[in-house]
Amino acid sequence: MFLKSVFVSLMAVSAVAAMAQPPSSSIKRPKITGISHLAVYTSDAAAADHFYRVVVGADRLTDPENPQGVRYAFSNVQFVEVLPLPAGAGINRRDHLAFNTDDAEGLRKYLVSKAWKTPPTVNKGNDRSRWFSVRDPEGNEVQFVQPPRHAKAINAPNVIGNRIIHVGILVHRSAVEDTFYRDLLGFCPYWIGGMKEGRVDWVSLQTPDSHDWIEYMLEATHSSDDLPTGIPANMTQNFLGVLNHMALGVASVPDAYKVLEAGKRLEGRHDGPPTKVGLDGKYEFNMYDPDGVRVELMNFKPTEKPCCSPYTADHPAE
Repeated sequence: MFLKSVFVSLMAVSAVAAMAQPPSSSIKRPKITGISHLAVYTSDAAAADHFYRVVVGADRLTDPENPQGVRYAFSNVQFVEVLPLPAGAGINRRDHLAFNTDDAEGLRKYLVSKAWKTPPTVNKGNDRSRWFSVRDPEGNEVQFVQPPRHAKAINAPNVIGNRIIHVGILVHRSAVEDTFYRDLLGFCPYWIGGMKEGRVDWVSLQTPDSHDWIEYMLEATHSSDDLPTGIPANMTQNFLGVLNHMALGVASVPDAYKVLEAGKRLEGRHDGPPTKVGLDGKYEFNMYDPDGVRVELMNFKPTEKPCCSPYTADHPAE
C-alpha cells in the first residue's frame, strides 16, 4: 500500500512538471544579431597573417575556440578565424560561417524544438563566449555565437573596415536553403540579382535582428529532384574563393582604396581601382587572401539604382 501511494504521488508530481513545461511550439527564437565571423583555412600562416593584419589592418588575437587558430578582429564581436589547412581539404578554404546571438543555449533549444539536428550542449570559451554548430540543408557548417557580455575592445587603428556586412557561400538551390535560413530562423529578403536578365545568381537575406546578410552564391539551377551538394568537380580554387567570401562595409569604397594605396597596402591579388558601381548599385573592391578567399569592400548604401530587383529592407550602417 505504501509503495502504491508513493507511485501515485510521483505520477502526480510528474504530471504537474509536464504541465509546467511549455510545448515545443511555444519556444521563442532568441535574437540573431548579425554576422560573427567567417572561418577559413590557410596553407601559409605567415602570409595569411600579413594579409589580415597588415593589408586589411585587423587585430590579431588568440582563438578561444581552437588553440591552433588565430582570430583577426574587425570589432570586438566580428572577426575572421584562420585555421591550419587540414589534410585532404582539396580546394576548399572555408571551414564555417557564424552568426551572433544573444542566447546560444536558447537558440540551441529552439532548434531542438523544431527537430533540427543539434548538439546536446553549447561550447564555452575561456573568453566567456558560448557557441554551437549545426549543418544547413546543403551541409554547410553554421555556428551561432553568444559573445562575452563585456567583450574587450580591439586595437586595430588601421583596419580598413570595422563591420562585416555580409558573408557569401556556394549554394546550389536557394529554395532548399530557405527552409533553414528563412523558414526556421527568420532571415528576411534584401536583394536578388544576376549577371544576365532573367537569371538569379545572388540572393541576399538579412539576419532577423540586424542588417547584416548572407549571400547565396548560386552555382547552377537544378531540377526539383536533383539536389547536389559540395564543390563541383570542375570548380577551381580561385573561383570557389570568389563565392565563399566576406564583405567589409565602408562609407566610400573609392576613399578606402585610396587609403590602401597611400599606405602601400595593395599587395598580392586584387581587382584594381574601383571605377565601376556593381549591379547592386554599390561601389565594390575585391582583395584576395593568399589562399584565394575574397575579402570585398562594399559601400554601406547604394549610389545608383540596382539591377534586377529593388532593395526590400534597410541598408546596414557603420
